[in-house]
Amino acid sequence: MVKIALQIKAQLECIDKVYTSHPDFQWFLKLKCGSCGEVTDKFHDLTESEKVPQKHTRGESNLLIKCKLCSRENSIDVIEGSNGVFTNEDVNKFKTIVIFDCRGVEPVDFEPKSGWIVESEDNGKKFHDVDLSEKEWADYDEKNKTSVGIYELEWQFVKVK
Repeated sequence: MVKIALQIKAQLECIDKVYTSHPDFQWFLKLKCGSCGEVTDKFHDLTESEKVPQKHTRGESNLLIKCKLCSRENSIDVIEGSNGVFTNEDVNKFKTIVIFDCRGVEPVDFEPKSGWIVESEDNGKKFHDVDLSEKEWADYDEKNKTSVGIYELEWQFVKVK
């Protein structure tokens, strides 16, 4: 088992917090087989609240995937309670927002899509189901009468203990 953290970095305009609708958030990942190195050609989605039974053990996983090249069965899970919050204090540095328990597979790319929750500064508006698929997002906070935004979204995967 290898634990891999997904970290994000972004520029925030009048935003206090960015986080996911945990545990129902869908993580879209491209995966690499640890056995043969094959990378999936499409993004696979996994959600912490959804479990599928594993065929050869009595356990369950958030995603069970069979490698197209070597036929090895691999799994990946969201580690319960690992969801983090990216705040305006985290700007210009990477911050872990989730950790995956990887068995035979590791994530190599991420697609943010929708489902993010964004909170404005000064107890402003809370935006639900924000779409970050364009790696940026902008809106207007009527409560504080100011524009808000997320820009230059980046991500990386790091192995953790």
